[in-house]
This record gives sequence, structure tokens and C-alpha cells, in this order.
Amino acid sequence: MTATATPAPGEYFGLAIPFMSFLGLVPESIAPAYARTTLPWRQDLTNSRGDVHGGTLMSVLDFTLSAAARGSADATEGMATIDMNTTFLSPATGDLVIEARCLRRGASIAFCEGDIRRADGELVARATATFKIIRRRPGGD
Repeated sequence: MTATATPAPGEYFGLAIPFMSFLGLVPESIAPAYARTTLPWRQDLTNSRGDVHGGTLMSVLDFTLSAAARGSADATEGMATIDMNTTFLSPATGDLVIEARCLRRGASIAFCEGDIRRADGELVARATATFKIIRRRPGGD
């Protein structure tokens, strides 16, 4: 893996994403075919058992995997999720680390995988996803 870029405060690897800001996701690093984020534990993100809610976990996986597919802080490309499969393996308690890798990227499709781990290293969830690569138009969305 090559050296990683550290994002500017308030940005998610070059993009403003209000929902990730709402969740409190922290962008840590991005490099070609790799992204790492962290999610500090918050009571308001938990389910009835006090674990981080599965929907929250899937959301942060979706973002982090798509960032690995982009592979840079350049905002000229967007990703649209085609398919995502998530397996939950243990309770998501405490602060979480999300790491994602892009396994293969073509002209219009990217295939990624990623994990969520607790601070103690315990594997919480694993996901695979397929993304459509969308070229952004200058001045457009």
C-alpha cells in the first residue's frame, strides 16, 4: 500500500456528505484501492441492546467501501451502490474501525470488500459490494 492522504476537516475524502457527518464517521485515510474510517461510539446510534445499530454499520461500510473504489480524494467520480452483502459476526460495542479494499475496478464497475472491527480487534462485520462508477459533469451533479 502506498502513502495515504489525510482528509481536510469536515470533508469525507473530498466530498461533503451530511449523513456521514450526522453519524460522526471520521475519515482517516485513503489511498489507491484502500480507505479507512472510524466511528466513535455514541448512545444515539445504538439498538435496544446497546450495540451500534446494524443499519448504521451498513451505512458506514457502504461509504468506506465506495471511498476505496474511488481510491483518491478527487471528487470527479461518484459511486452508486449496485449490490452490498453484509455479514454480522459480533456485537458492535465501543469505537469502531472500518477498513475497505477495492479488489477490482473496471471502466464502469468496481468490486470491493471491507471489515468493521472493535478497538480490541474483534471482527464485527464483513461486507462485499459492487459499485457503478459515475463520472461527474463539471458544474453538475
